[in-house]
Amino acid sequence: MAGRSKTAIAAALAMAAGLFVACGAAAQQAPATVPGPGCHFGEIVDGSTADDARAKIEAAGFVDVHALKKSCDNFWHGKATSNGRLVNVVLTPTGKVMIESD
Repeated sequence: MAGRSKTAIAAALAMAAGLFVACGAAAQQAPATVPGPGCHFGEIVDGSTADDARAKIEAAGFVDVHALKKSCDNFWHGKATSNGRLVNVVLTPTGKVMIESD
């Protein structure tokens, strides 16, 4: 009986070790870009930063660019001043800057 007990314990330990190794390997193979909260599986968020977006929006003639937020589809949304008035702006993934309606 003691032999069976040792065999069962050894088998359980081997299975646990296998799971531990498998989980570690899966964690190391995670994709480089992981969707953020609210994003759907399969959506890949690019590596653009708020500073990148701000520079492109300013290059399009807007000033005081602030409150930039990136959506899952890689569009940057924010606020800026254009011709002396505060507007909502959007920067598309292709680099186009537009005034966004409310």
